[in-house]
Amino acid sequence: MPLELGGRAMDVLLALVAQANVVVSKEDLLAQAWPGVVISDGSLRYQITMLRQALGDGQDGARYVSNIVGRGYCFVAKISRTRAEPEEAANEAAERDDAPVEPGLPARPVQLVGRTDDLAAVAAQLAKGRFVTLVGTGGVGKTTVAVQTGHDLLGDFAGAVVFVDLAALTDPSLVPTAIASMLRLSVRSADPVPSLLAYLRERRMLLVLDNCEHVIAAAAALAERIFQAAPGVHILATSREALRVQGEYVHLLNPFASPPDLPGLGMRELLMYPATRLFVDRAGASGTSLDLHGGDAPVIADICRKLDGVALAIELAARRVSTYGLHQTATLLDERLALSWLGQRGAQPRHQTLQATLDWSYGLLDAVERRVLCRLSVFVGYFSLDAARHVADAQDLSREQVVTAIASLAEKSLLAIHPSGTFTRYRLLESTRTYALSKADEATLGGASLRHALYFRQQLQQTRKAPDGAPEGADLANVRAALAWSFDGGRATDLGVTLAAAAVPAFMARSLLAECHGWSKRALAELAPALRGSATEMQLQSAIGLSQMFTRGNSDEVRLALERSLDVAEALGDAASQVQLLGRLQIFHERIGDFVASLACAHRCAQVAGTIDDATSVATANSLVGLCNHLLGDQPQARRLLEAAIAAPADALQASHVYAGFDLRNRTFIALARTLWLLGYPSQAVALAQRAVDEARQLNHPVTLCIALIWAVSVYLWVGDLERAEHDIRRFIAYAEAHSLTPYLAVGRGVMGELAVRRGDAARGVQALQDCLVELRESRYELLTTAFNLTLAEGLTATGRADDALKLMDDTLASVHAKGDLYSLPELLRVKARALCAALPPRMQEAEACLAESLASSRQQGARAWELRAATDLARMWQAAGRRQEARALLEGVRAPYTEGFETADLRQADRLLGETEDAAA
Repeated sequence: MPLELGGRAMDVLLALVAQANVVVSKEDLLAQAWPGVVISDGSLRYQITMLRQALGDGQDGARYVSNIVGRGYCFVAKISRTRAEPEEAANEAAERDDAPVEPGLPARPVQLVGRTDDLAAVAAQLAKGRFVTLVGTGGVGKTTVAVQTGHDLLGDFAGAVVFVDLAALTDPSLVPTAIASMLRLSVRSADPVPSLLAYLRERRMLLVLDNCEHVIAAAAALAERIFQAAPGVHILATSREALRVQGEYVHLLNPFASPPDLPGLGMRELLMYPATRLFVDRAGASGTSLDLHGGDAPVIADICRKLDGVALAIELAARRVSTYGLHQTATLLDERLALSWLGQRGAQPRHQTLQATLDWSYGLLDAVERRVLCRLSVFVGYFSLDAARHVADAQDLSREQVVTAIASLAEKSLLAIHPSGTFTRYRLLESTRTYALSKADEATLGGASLRHALYFRQQLQQTRKAPDGAPEGADLANVRAALAWSFDGGRATDLGVTLAAAAVPAFMARSLLAECHGWSKRALAELAPALRGSATEMQLQSAIGLSQMFTRGNSDEVRLALERSLDVAEALGDAASQVQLLGRLQIFHERIGDFVASLACAHRCAQVAGTIDDATSVATANSLVGLCNHLLGDQPQARRLLEAAIAAPADALQASHVYAGFDLRNRTFIALARTLWLLGYPSQAVALAQRAVDEARQLNHPVTLCIALIWAVSVYLWVGDLERAEHDIRRFIAYAEAHSLTPYLAVGRGVMGELAVRRGDAARGVQALQDCLVELRESRYELLTTAFNLTLAEGLTATGRADDALKLMDDTLASVHAKGDLYSLPELLRVKARALCAALPPRMQEAEACLAESLASSRQQGARAWELRAATDLARMWQAAGRRQEARALLEGVRAPYTEGFETADLRQADRLLGETEDAAA
């Protein structure tokens, strides 16, 4: 019904409604209603009186404007909007229903009562000192304040707010892994801390570390290191005790203030205190109508005092009012809590406040709800309704009873609810979970833990073949818990072994290779004789081989594990697994520089793929054989196979990235880019290389992006785009450093040496390349040795060490003939010819023979790019010897087929030389 209000009263109302449920000072109201005018408080009180009369404040229990003595006024009625303009309504609907949850941050609290000052203080201290720990008793609301702070500061940190819940961890050593996982940072070493610090060092973000108390030593040490090493990272931690480290500012989150025990307490005074405001709000949300003007006010105040203002305890009590009524709820509190609420001083912190509350809440549950709660305590973190049904369901309960009990537990706030897309997930608060574990007997926990492990094994086995073949991050915590329970004390060793094998794709998909290696090694050590030669052993051996290859190097142990896995796959007749395992062995031999063995694995992969009707296997084989042909020097065949692999369905190659350790489709693109350059299509090569890098960045997979960057850089160096090459190699080095990809760091330094040689600083380039090659040999990473030797020889020649360059080229030529990376043979011969020309005395006849051999090899390989370089050098030699017509004829014939890339370095050089020969002839 419309109301008639004066202008001043309307201004006051708008000011109050704009900050509903927040106390607005008299000064602020005067400034907004009488801007620029000096006015007395009496005028404001008069307008408030008129406003209350117009609204019917006090009639039939309705209250709108409350006077907070000494502070100001507060609009306390509920607000809802019944009409909006179409565009505005659409925007509101989008914000309400369609807005995605901020990545890495739980949903914003629906309504936060009584924490305005805390939020302001925490935000201010974070801005000032960068490191704040919220300290308070269990259930006081530390996580809620931390989440709200994160949402409030999203704009200040450009969305870079990452929330890490440490409650799911039982092993303190996994604190760095948990943080790295939430940052989507791959962990490829036994100690993830260096890579984590390197990743954070140059970044600006807010890192929220929640529930530190049970891993406090590890969390405190790591937080201190992050604070010292990453000046742009602000840390907000929550814990029941201070971390006690350098830089930390402790913000004590006190329980809500409760009304004093005074007679005649009314509604106005009641709502001045956040504890009672929270109680009234939660009771109302449960469907309870309270008589705040009658006898309810002192009872509410009494309940809040008994609960010491602890938010969780207040919510539990308020939600029971709808069932038992306000006065009976107060009586139950007297009977169930009483003096036990404070607990003994020496008791565990979580029991000093919530033990009594949980005792009371547990006592109100029926027998079915108690059993379900105890069984759900085996979950770590969030879980789905389906998972809860499988774990809580036993012979004594039906699934219908379990579902009903879960709904009841959620309503009683014993289960936290977390919307996740179209589904709802649940979580036991850590204190509730610990309490329920203490109430469950050994048989109950054993049965629930067994069903828990069986459920997640089944889920992992069902999703194994999916492209992203892994459960959600929260479920991975449950997988760890199930593995720990299975192996602990030999409770269910066989189950743990099969669970570890099923979990391999989940760990691989997140690049948790060190953890995957640890669980797989333990499972293999416990492998029963009956499982020898089974698919389980095959998966474990393969996981050990691949994870160790990336985290510990290319050892014989890696090769033996992969070969054993392949033997099992062959014995089982599992052709699809043979394709993947031969792919892993191909990668292994490629990384150690044995390109002949790598090609043999690729050919075997193609033979097996030809026996099955599987698009993924065929695409994988084409990609592997195509890459091998590229490296061995058959560029037309490489192009045909690589293009065939790319022409397969988009998900065919991507489906195998979990097993290869990187995205095979992306590597196919970048290999094709290199092949196109060698075939004489430099513009297409550059465009495809850039596309591969762009797509790799979107995949958010560190190894894939590093492979794309380093191979794209080779294309940029070939075309002479040194600026782009330097830009991308610096990104490559930064990314490799952040993710502890040690061999790639050496590669990056080697490329920087190449750039130095290309820019005329040969001495510095030679030193960088020599250091790089030593590091790569130590890690048994020989894939790029030939390419680096080429530039090193050029640098040696430029610094007057032609004899050293010749020896290096002779050794490298012998190596490529033995190991098979013949694609570089023409360029090796050309660089050797330059060294021969620079020798003292010059050996021109031998140099000419090398260039002629380089031309022949280039033509045999279909490598027009190498042919152009060799022809340019030979034409220059002939021109200097007076053989101008021969020089021009040779160079024109090689240059003529080019239809693109005229701006690239080699074509510009050839064109200049042709111009010189024409001028000389004229």
